[in-house]
Amino acid sequence: MQNKARAIFIVFLLSLLGKFSQAQPADAVLAYIARYKGLAISEMQRTGIPAAITLAQGIHETDAGTSDLVRKSNNHFGIKCKDDWDGPTVSHDDDARGECFRKYDAPEQSYRDHSEFLKTRSNYASLFKLDPTDYEAWAYGLKKAGYATNPKYAQVLIKLIHDYNLEDYTLIALGKMNPGDGLARNDKPVGGNVIEAKNADEKKADVVPAVSMQSSYPSAEFKINDTRVIYVKKETSYLDIAQRYEIALAKLFEFNDLKPLEVTSTDQLVFVQRKRRTGDHEFHVVQTGENLNSIAQTEAIRLESLLEYNNLTGGMQPAVGETLSLRSKTSLIPRLISRNPLAQK
Repeated sequence: MQNKARAIFIVFLLSLLGKFSQAQPADAVLAYIARYKGLAISEMQRTGIPAAITLAQGIHETDAGTSDLVRKSNNHFGIKCKDDWDGPTVSHDDDARGECFRKYDAPEQSYRDHSEFLKTRSNYASLFKLDPTDYEAWAYGLKKAGYATNPKYAQVLIKLIHDYNLEDYTLIALGKMNPGDGLARNDKPVGGNVIEAKNADEKKADVVPAVSMQSSYPSAEFKINDTRVIYVKKETSYLDIAQRYEIALAKLFEFNDLKPLEVTSTDQLVFVQRKRRTGDHEFHVVQTGENLNSIAQTEAIRLESLLEYNNLTGGMQPAVGETLSLRSKTSLIPRLISRNPLAQK
């Protein structure tokens, strides 16, 4: 009887661990990765914190962007106020009722503060002596340093990294992998999207660069920046989309900053509602393979607004790593490249 009770208890513990690591639906996780992978990569390049670890923490701490805390505070890493915080705060029940958590105006601020939080505290100093590709050592190091009270915290991060190939983003940040290489794997979910660049000589695009090889987006209609959008396969008829959603074909092209076309030339996002003038995020960090059209689609912002805010015109190509404003006009002009290096491919 005692052995039977012990066996039942072990099964319970194993199932509990499974819940810790698989609580988020795959579609939500993939959408989170697609949205925030650029921030994780840029923060790794700035501070050395592995992009895989940052993404895994963000997914876990926010329930893939759906938690109450992240919705009301933009706090993606569960960082509490601490004595040295003098910024905005929000009350949230965690280990105790009504605990004080940091609040941010935008996710970018949360990602940057997470990096500074780890870089400036002595209990995390040993982590930066580790190989950035050794995500298991980083995961256990975070737990040992006291980042979280969950006894299975390290295992949760490791499982997320393994299940969604998050280590690829660490390698991309280190320059050891091209953004498209990891998408060839199809034996398990792959996070993120690789956007093919094109010649952007005009404001309206002939094609919208899109996710390649494998979609990181849900199969049904969803929203980006509170705007209705679908993800369609190559050679999908624009007329069929317009008729299905009862939209004038000319309006559909207008919603997506497109010239008239018969079918989609790649797998891509197609908005069935006019995009907003401002983005859901404050900034966008330009990634390899992106251009202004693809950024406008990824962020669900009107191309004309993106150009206006950043003192750009159609045909300009911001350099990789440049930060573009998505909400208001800036006095800065991003660093440009003379021509799109992928345009002739």
